[in-house]
Amino acid sequence: MRKLLFVAGMILMIHANAQNHPILVTSEWLKSNLTNPNLVVLQVGFQKYDFDSEHIPGAQFLWSGSLAPDSPYGNFNAPDPTQATVLLQNLGVSNDSHIVVYHARNEVSVTARMFLTLEYLGLTGKVSYLNGGLEAWKKTGNEVTDKVTSVKKGNYKVRTGTELVDKDYVLKALKSSANVVVDARMTRYYNGDPTGYPRNGHITGAANIPYTEMVDSVNMFKPIEQLQPYFSSVAEKDKELVTYCFIGQTASVVYLAGRILGYKMKLYDGSLQEWTRDPNLPMEETKK
Repeated sequence: MRKLLFVAGMILMIHANAQNHPILVTSEWLKSNLTNPNLVVLQVGFQKYDFDSEHIPGAQFLWSGSLAPDSPYGNFNAPDPTQATVLLQNLGVSNDSHIVVYHARNEVSVTARMFLTLEYLGLTGKVSYLNGGLEAWKKTGNEVTDKVTSVKKGNYKVRTGTELVDKDYVLKALKSSANVVVDARMTRYYNGDPTGYPRNGHITGAANIPYTEMVDSVNMFKPIEQLQPYFSSVAEKDKELVTYCFIGQTASVVYLAGRILGYKMKLYDGSLQEWTRDPNLPMEETKK
């Protein structure tokens, strides 16, 4: 009997640990859960000035450059796992943490990239995005502060996943009926407007879901019924979508929208900063 109870308990524990947190959360949800000791709230940004001025009480600052570093071969690369482990632990991330990321001002795309990167670092199902960011939080009447709360060091150790892919993966995806490659840039660039890159247009065979259409005028992700048509027009729900942009930043918005809708998503990290420089990789412009 004890053995049966132990096994049943283990099954319940495994089931509980497997439960995913919602991908999008509201300001109301965050306010009601803000005292949860397992909650880690991170304000994302290119610079720390906004965070120093005001932030959600208890939030820590996540500089985008720390988890999406530049290199001589491109912007927004995958972070070093060892360095990422140290950073996340210093932000208080542990194995049982639930992370909520949010943006200030209009920095949706870089915050979406941090959402993606955290999933790549093994935290899929444990990361949520505060819809509307800091402005939505304030608009709901919630307080902000300039005081920084100290946090207890976490114990999380990074385990990298498969969310970020390379050009070889994209080439295979273009030939596979199980994948759809998606250009996340504005349609005019997809069609072939000059960008300053070596070649214009899009990866041959790629569909187009403009990242600008994923959010509304106040930088909130649109409702599911408005997002779904953009995805339904290019892929069935059982397809895996591999999205790209110029440098792997704005495509993160489409990645996040796809995750909200329940699609299997990947992001080509090299994006067109790499692809356009290799003449052997196929590109095309939309015929007018």
